[in-house]
Amino acid sequence: MAATGSLLSRPLAASLASAASPSASSLAFAGKPLPVPPLMRPSASPDPLPARSLRCEARPTSAATAASAPAAAQRAVAAAAGMPSAEEIMAIERDVVVQTYGRTPLVVAAGEGSRLYDTEGREFIDMASGIAVNALGHGDADWLAAVTDQAATLAHVSNLYYTWPMVQLAQRLVTSSFADRVFFVNTGTEANEAAIKFARKYQLAKSGDEHATEFVAFSNCFHGRTMGALALTSKPQYRAPFEPLMPGVAFAEYGDLEAAADAIRAGRTAAVFVEPVQGEGGVFAATREFLQGLRRLCDESGALLVFDEIQCGLGRTGHLWAHEAYGVTPDIMTLAKPLAGGLPIGAVLVTNPVAAAMAPGDHGSTFAGNPLVCRAALAVLDKIADPAFLANVETKGELLRKLLRERLGGNPHVKEVRGRGLMVGVQLDGGAGPLVEAARGEGVLAITAGKGDVVRLVPPLIITEEEIERAVDGLAKSLPALG
Repeated sequence: MAATGSLLSRPLAASLASAASPSASSLAFAGKPLPVPPLMRPSASPDPLPARSLRCEARPTSAATAASAPAAAQRAVAAAAGMPSAEEIMAIERDVVVQTYGRTPLVVAAGEGSRLYDTEGREFIDMASGIAVNALGHGDADWLAAVTDQAATLAHVSNLYYTWPMVQLAQRLVTSSFADRVFFVNTGTEANEAAIKFARKYQLAKSGDEHATEFVAFSNCFHGRTMGALALTSKPQYRAPFEPLMPGVAFAEYGDLEAAADAIRAGRTAAVFVEPVQGEGGVFAATREFLQGLRRLCDESGALLVFDEIQCGLGRTGHLWAHEAYGVTPDIMTLAKPLAGGLPIGAVLVTNPVAAAMAPGDHGSTFAGNPLVCRAALAVLDKIADPAFLANVETKGELLRKLLRERLGGNPHVKEVRGRGLMVGVQLDGGAGPLVEAARGEGVLAITAGKGDVVRLVPPLIITEEEIERAVDGLAKSLPALG
């Protein structure tokens, strides 16, 4: 569906393309001239491109119209001037990339704050933030300065050596949480894989050869796609093609403490994995009684309690850690998504008893904790750990839920608006796909969750109230798509 409304028009995109023509000697970024990369310069030879490459056609236009467009839109179209068309890019992707994603038919070229721009310069309010990754939005100046400075200094040396950014980040995470020590990885699924190993090694150190090796997880949970984390993930469509998975995993109903008590077995259950707020599962928040009850059951059985805060942690709920709202702490917490503001990083935070069970060689990662991603993460924490920042997240989350209830709640297909902070779900009585697609046409990017019947809204934590209002307005205008 073509974007409309307040979005930049196709004629404007054409104007931008002309103003940012690759024949120019430089481009402007934040007011500074940048040399045009070789791929954006016109070819001196008319020779055809290789078989799978396609040229994009020039877009005739006027520089005067382009000058009034947002700077990010200008950058988007300037970048697109050196690319094939959006349709050609999608066709090439289908030819050369393994088809494991159902991608939205949109080629994104630039971002600024809480807004994204496609290759034609059209503007979208980003209510997905890279699936809850871009906490500081796109192009945060302090984050960018930290990353570029570190990239120019030292990006990677592996864990054969000490680096200060890694040690500094670990220290920051420890001092701001329940944890005593940190283990770095690259992704959320890696964090949960590490937590599985940590739990088993802890139980071995505690009990010897007859130690607990099994796990408990919950309905609608999502812990990752690699084989161990996948075994802890409940959705059959993710599990079935790859069975048999790691044995010894029992699932209980999320929120049902009695069912959890039946599943947790002393001497058998090594750890219980739970998301304080489920994201992929449909944006369901646990109750205080449920999480506190799990803590008690784990203490009684000798199992470790693992909080997966990969999506709900790091300020998303208005607390630095989602579990802070529940008055309970885990033995292990896994983190990833927003930690480095868009660069790949994960972390496993543990108590001293868990850490003491691990020895050199028990686990490792080549890229984990490299100076570049750790410096980026420090820049993120500098902002989101501020109590005033977190309070503002909660305030904006309340506004988002209020406006959604006012503007969407009267529609018979909308059953509930729920969530914590800026992690919000709109429950529908059927598939959410048509609404998400229609919203894209109104300049709003959202994603689905649950059984495909929830609109999941996880915008950058720096989104403005005006952008929230625009996003809700776009969703409200899209309601007719539900029939």
